[in-house]
Parts: sequence; structure tokens; C-alpha cells
Amino acid sequence: MSGRLVLLRHGQSYGNVERRLDTRPPGTELTPLGREQARAFAHGWGRPAMLAHSVATRASQTAGVIAAEVGVGVLEVSGIHEVQVGSLEDRSDDAAVAEFNAIYERWHRGDLDVPLPGGETGSDVLERVVPVLTELRVRYLDDADWNGDIVVVSHGAAIRLASAVLAGVDGNFALDHHLENAESVVLAPITDGRWSCLRWGTLTPPFYPQADATPVADAVRSSTDPMG
Repeated sequence: MSGRLVLLRHGQSYGNVERRLDTRPPGTELTPLGREQARAFAHGWGRPAMLAHSVATRASQTAGVIAAEVGVGVLEVSGIHEVQVGSLEDRSDDAAVAEFNAIYERWHRGDLDVPLPGGETGSDVLERVVPVLTELRVRYLDDADWNGDIVVVSHGAAIRLASAVLAGVDGNFALDHHLENAESVVLAPITDGRWSCLRWGTLTPPFYPQADATPVADAVRSSTDPMG
């Protein structure tokens, strides 16, 4: 067995620039900067053994740019799109950002069955994302003859939640450490179906939460998009 699962957040989208809760596929396209971010990832990471992406436009475009740079095919995968925010969709006001982050924080504290208004619970997200990642592991990474990394272009909030649960990363750390566009979480399969988190954005283990962090307030004060 040789290979890692690289959960890559898409490049910058127009929804990100506008700080909108843009979660419903197909969603907005990549900005020129987003395309450059995808190219930079391709040049820094190299050629994966497999490149997959969600059904969202920004994810498929990110994968397309990477594929063109490294010469690999792409595979669209259902189930790995962003957390669905329901009635908060397309809003960018502070109240909507705070409400999303307050519920998302509760998920990372263990309250996975709390729903976003008209949207998903944390359990809903995990029930569609985790089986996809598990199938990639069973079919490829657990195969003794497989060699190479699998890059999956997905979305920040979904990646952070699934990665924290799969690899046992502290929920406080996951809340405190957003993923920038074209940053990734790198997981490696270990024994008994478990995962080890090798990298989270630019950080390597051990992963410690920030002291006195206030993720909801920080998200409202920040001028960046809330979904990273």
C-alpha cells in the first residue's frame, strides 16, 4: 500500500471574493487568482495517481486546471460538495455568517444533529462525504499494488469536518484553522481502517488548538469568505 488522500480545497471563486455562503451546486466559477492557485498547487504537488472533484463548478475548474498542468484525467464524484446552508444560501451579511459558524462550531463540539436553517446537519454531511472517501481507500489505497496519491478537490467546511472525524483531529483545532483556497488536508490510511492526518494546510502534527480562540466572532470580523 502506497499513497495518501489529499483533500484539496478549490481555488478562489467569485463567491469567495463576495464572502457569500455559496454552497448549492453548481455555484460560482473560479476567479483568475483561483486558476493561478490551482496551477501553483499542480506545480508544487506533482502528478497524482488519481484526480477527483465535486459536482460544483469551482471544484471541477480547479481539477481541470491541475489536470492540464500535470497530464492526468479527472473524475467527477458525487457526495463531496460543500455543506448545504439552506436558507442562508447566497447571504453575506454578518448575521448569516455568524449563524453558520455557530452551528458549524456545535458540530465540531459533538452536536452533529443540529441543522442549519433549512439545510444539513453535520451528520448529513458526514453520511454523504465519508462513504466516498472510504470507497476510495478500499478500492485503491488499501490495494497493495496501488502507488500514488489521490487528490480530491472538495470544499473547506466539508473537508474540515470530515477530516477531523476520520483522523481524530481535535475539533477546536479544526475550527481555529481554516483552509485557504487551494490548501489541503493530507490523510494517510493506517491499520484497522483508521486514518492519520499528515498535514493540515501548512501545519504538521501535533495539532493543537489556539488558546482563547473565538471562531464565530473571528469569522464575522474577517473580510475573508466563511467557508474555508
